[in-house]
Amino acid sequence: MPGFCFYEHDFRYNSGMEPSNTYKSSSGNIILIGLMGSGKTTVGKLLAKQLQKSFVDCDEEIQRRTGVTIPHIFDVEGEEGFRLRESATLEELVKRNNIVLATGGGAPLSQMNRELLSRSGIVVYLKSSVHDLWHRTRHDQNRPLLQTADPRATLQALYEKRDPLYNSIADIVIHTGKQNVQLLLSRLQERLAEYRAPDKPATESIQ
Repeated sequence: MPGFCFYEHDFRYNSGMEPSNTYKSSSGNIILIGLMGSGKTTVGKLLAKQLQKSFVDCDEEIQRRTGVTIPHIFDVEGEEGFRLRESATLEELVKRNNIVLATGGGAPLSQMNRELLSRSGIVVYLKSSVHDLWHRTRHDQNRPLLQTADPRATLQALYEKRDPLYNSIADIVIHTGKQNVQLLLSRLQERLAEYRAPDKPATESIQ
C-alpha cells in the first residue's frame, strides 16, 4: 500500500464551490479526484470503510461493464472512446447515495463531467507532486497515457493541464506525501465534518 502524509498547511476549502443544491449536501457522496497515483483508490477504500459507505471505483466499473481492461479500451477505441464510456458511467454512478467515488484522472477534463461531479457530492482533490506520482506509477503497465518514450515528462504535462481543472471543482484540497495514510484519513474526516457544519465560514484556510 503506498504511503501518504497530510500537510496541515496544504489543506484548504475552495470558497468558490459552496454546496449549490440540495443533492450535493444530502447525497452523502464523497468524490475523490486527482492524477493517477494520487491515492484515490487506497484512500477511498479506507475512507468508505471508516464512514460505512460503499466504495466505487469508476475505472473498475468500466472494466466490469465492458469485460476488458482500460488499456484494451484505449487500444481499440482510443482515448476519445474511453472518455465517452467514462462520462456515461459517471452519470449513472453519481445517482447513488452514500458512496465514496474514486474517479479516473481524466474525468474532470470534460466540462460536463466537472459540473456533474461538483453537484453530486463533496469533491476532494488528492494532490500529489509529480515526483511522488512518478514513483508510484513508474512500474505500472496499466496506465495507457504513460506508455510513452518519456513517461515522467508526460506526467508533468498531465499535471500542468489537469491541476487547474481539479482545483476548479474541489471543495477540499489535500496534498498527499509518502507516509501515514491513517493520519491523512483522520484529518480528512475532520475537514469533511467541518465542511458540512452549518456555521462553517464562507472561506477558511489553514496556514
